[in-house]
Amino acid sequence: MKTLALFLATALAEIVGCYLPYLWLKQGRSIWLLVPAAASLALFAWLLTLHETAAGRVYAAYGGVYIAVALGWLWAVDGIRPTAWDVAGVAVALTGMGIIMFQPR
Repeated sequence: MKTLALFLATALAEIVGCYLPYLWLKQGRSIWLLVPAAASLALFAWLLTLHETAAGRVYAAYGGVYIAVALGWLWAVDGIRPTAWDVAGVAVALTGMGIIMFQPR
């Protein structure tokens, strides 16, 4: 559970760090959004270092969690409900993440 919680926090930090510049560039919001965006991306990078396994394995597995969190963001923030295909894709991605992260060592 600790690994999954850390991945979720990492994904949220990355999404916020990318969403704020999107608001500035695409929706004409304040350029000052880049300040918390940079802080969020720095937090994202730091959170990735807290995993106990090799960096390459963490980056590969993180992708599955990122996909799930991004689709949750799509629904919660953008107001677009994921399709059954989206949910199936998340299931496949999270299965891959689990195989990579929780393999016998």
